[in-house]
Amino acid sequence: MAPRPSESGVPSETDVEAHPANRIGTAPPRTRAWRRGELEAEGFPVTAMREHLRHPDAVVWLDLCGARHEDLNVIADELDLDHVAVEDAVSRHERTKLDRYHGYAFLNTYVPVVDGGDLTLHELSAFITDRALVTVRQDRGFDVDALIRRWDESAGPDTGDTGAGFLLYGLLDLVVDLQLDAVQALDDEADEVEELVFGDAFPVKEIQRRSYRLRRNLTALRRVAVPMREVVNTLLRRDVQLAAPSLTPYFQDVYDHTLRVAEWTEGLRELVADLLDARLALQGNRLNEVMKKVTSWAAIIAVPTAVTGFYGQNLPYPGFAEHSGFIASTVIILVCSGTLYVVFKLRDWL
Repeated sequence: MAPRPSESGVPSETDVEAHPANRIGTAPPRTRAWRRGELEAEGFPVTAMREHLRHPDAVVWLDLCGARHEDLNVIADELDLDHVAVEDAVSRHERTKLDRYHGYAFLNTYVPVVDGGDLTLHELSAFITDRALVTVRQDRGFDVDALIRRWDESAGPDTGDTGAGFLLYGLLDLVVDLQLDAVQALDDEADEVEELVFGDAFPVKEIQRRSYRLRRNLTALRRVAVPMREVVNTLLRRDVQLAAPSLTPYFQDVYDHTLRVAEWTEGLRELVADLLDARLALQGNRLNEVMKKVTSWAAIIAVPTAVTGFYGQNLPYPGFAEHSGFIASTVIILVCSGTLYVVFKLRDWL
């Protein structure tokens, strides 16, 4: 599937000026067609899909961005799609899944992007037949050019016999790799939170804010990444027949990566929970240290208070109204306070 240079300068993007009917969604559609594993055409009109699929050895890819329900009517007619699958493709916040229909399957997944500690999930749907792959993006957050490069770089001489299964493998491989990148970014964030928790500065508000954001991101990533195990596992089943037997090792590799994403995410969730427990314990220990010092200083201050209170009595006593009484009270204050200070210091209470 080695690509040929695009004459338009924008690979696989349909010229909507020459084909006004292709004004679908928020971006021009992307189209490609292969025959016998070689790129035959790209940037052709959406309505030309049927013409390319007339060849039994042809494989077609179509990408739509921000398409509405009525925009998919052409695709539904071309591939005989069920209205329920079309509704799921244009609806937002569908769960990660792989639904099987007669003659095709519907995939819904999410591409995570971590930027500045914030996690954004870009929804991606796909219709898969034996010789066609139609991807439907909700926004431009998914890099289609990276997907095309992956197809071109990983294609081999035998990919022409695998139909759309090879395109599906490239799509899932890229999505799972991006999920791994997101987990790595969240792992780095967890390391930074750990340094804050065990650092000397101990900024409580920042730790609370970042740990809460990290837990929220991990929960969101887990919700969309863990079901990918079932998606890929379904594709590995022989009765599904969406992927050629020669692609089984490739999908098995993707499956291993999905397990790694799930296990890594679960491990990070436990780590964040442990960090929160450690933060509470350290905060309690710091509070105990403060209370211990305050109590020690209060005991030291109580000595001169008691002595001056005793000598302040309006009663005659040895040294009353004499210079020697002042000297005696001062010596008692200094000796007792100094003794308490030394004792507390030796016991690490100050």
